[in-house]
Amino acid sequence: MTTYRGYHFSDGHEAYGSKRKIKAGVTLRVKPPLRMCEHGLHWSKQPIDALQYGSGSIVSIIEASGETLHDTDKACSEIRTHVQVFDATNLLYEFACWCAEQALLAERKAGREPDKRSWEAIRVRRRWLKGRATDEELSAAWSAAWSAAWSAAWSAAASAARSAAESAWSAARSAARSAQNRKLTAMLKKVMEAA
Repeated sequence: MTTYRGYHFSDGHEAYGSKRKIKAGVTLRVKPPLRMCEHGLHWSKQPIDALQYGSGSIVSIIEASGETLHDTDKACSEIRTHVQVFDATNLLYEFACWCAEQALLAERKAGREPDKRSWEAIRVRRRWLKGRATDEELSAAWSAAWSAAWSAAWSAAASAARSAAESAWSAARSAARSAQNRKLTAMLKKVMEAA
């Protein structure tokens, strides 16, 4: 029997609305036939893909077996064992900060200096994660960053409307997603090894 290894993000419960918590060592089973997005135990090979389908910040490193259906960024299986389970809330906040920094650096590289409020929001989020900023300070920083982002988005939209850069945007987005997956995988690996 083939065994697959992957990732699953959830709210920490076996299924949506379930009261039973997922714990390391728990094996879940469903009866075939499987139907993608309808019936089966879902998971993704890459954490960035699992994250987009997750219902929360509890991440499981899983092993899946039995009947399995594969899609481009997810799979569903008859059997899914949760090998390691941990709360990745703070890790995901830090990952979001890293992603935001990468976007701001890309803007800078393209000759568009990001608004300082965007950099400040990342700095305050990191201080908040360490207990060095209040919820109010965080809220104010993110509110200011959103204002800056909307202003920049309108400017970028006007500029993009004048250019035919769709294929370049698609390639840049794909490269960014690959970099994000590598970073998230490394972050998760470090936490798993420490556990």
